[in-house]
Amino acid sequence: MRSHAGAARFAWNWALAACLERYRAERRWYSGAELHKRWNARKKADPGLAWWEQNSKCAYQEAFRDLDRALRDFVRSSKGERKGRRLGFPRFKKKGYCRDSFRLTGTLRCGRGTVTLPRLGVIRTHEPTRKLARRLEDGTARILSATVSRRAQRWFVSFTVEVDRAEPARHARPGTAAGVDLGVKALLTAVDDTGAVITIPGPRPLKAGLRRLRRAARAHARKKPGSAGRRKAAARLARQHARIANLRADALHKATTILAARYETIVAEDLNVAGMTRNRRLARALSDQGFGTARRMLAYKTAWRGGRLVLADRWYPSTKTCSACGTVKAKLALAERIYRCDACGLVLDRDVNAARNLLSLAASGAERRNAGGGTVRPRAARHDPPNPEPGNPHGGKTGTAARQQAAAA
Repeated sequence: MRSHAGAARFAWNWALAACLERYRAERRWYSGAELHKRWNARKKADPGLAWWEQNSKCAYQEAFRDLDRALRDFVRSSKGERKGRRLGFPRFKKKGYCRDSFRLTGTLRCGRGTVTLPRLGVIRTHEPTRKLARRLEDGTARILSATVSRRAQRWFVSFTVEVDRAEPARHARPGTAAGVDLGVKALLTAVDDTGAVITIPGPRPLKAGLRRLRRAARAHARKKPGSAGRRKAAARLARQHARIANLRADALHKATTILAARYETIVAEDLNVAGMTRNRRLARALSDQGFGTARRMLAYKTAWRGGRLVLADRWYPSTKTCSACGTVKAKLALAERIYRCDACGLVLDRDVNAARNLLSLAASGAERRNAGGGTVRPRAARHDPPNPEPGNPHGGKTGTAARQQAAAA
């Protein structure tokens, strides 16, 4: 697998160098198909590339497709046609400084505890794969591609699968709603239509493991570059980072699953996470909670269960507005954890007050005014379709690609 990752990295760098050379001469670069043709001619003529047969041809082909997609996204981003942050020009990859990964297509199978990958054969998995294996056996799923990556000295395989998912027509609890406020003290605070308050504390894994992380980073920096001790220290540091990420993802999955299963309508804020993390005093605490990931999980989990996620406008003052009388405060410091209304005398936790205001948007559906005088209307969460894999088959087919070809024959 390390050899396949190195082959994909070599193919990316070779293709990027070829594109830059052509761009200097003709002011254009090669497409993914053109790069594949040039590679097929080059690998047979150059004796120094005789090692390419040791790896699956898919590792090279998918690297060319990834570069083609990266160049097209760079152009679209430069012209303002692509949503999200502005992308930079693709860069060369260096061993040890980029993630080891490669993608495979073709004959891909998933058994109960094993996976079958081209050129790598049957590989036993540490985690169970019964759920995907049952879907493949029943004909309700089809594997399109497999991405193998290494993280903290562990290899992971991620399947891109086309699944016939039976989405319910309505939620199991129709008419239920909840307003959710994401915070730094607690992972999320929710208030439902019955007035119940749900507070889920966040594990804050980075804060809890920061001491061990710093010690591992110092030990790694003090080792001689290229030595066996430095490789061991790097592995220990990577395991610490992976543990923190796993704890955060586990807490977010559990919290969002509970909310999506209980409530049909969930109202959350459309937070500017990228802008909030520019505050150097709050960046670590905000990143430790994973606001953006929580909103993304709520979006697809509510859709799976027949519910919906409503995002309040990011300028809606949910924290500064009194949930009892609607008075909006001009300023509210972050250190003030208790909301006190000067008009009606309400005294309430600021996160609970914000969750109540978000819930009222789902209940009334009326326009609300923000502090600047503009109108705010709740809107449904935007579900951007994922980038399609190059060469994807048409929908409505089940089984792996190899099985479909065999059935057609």
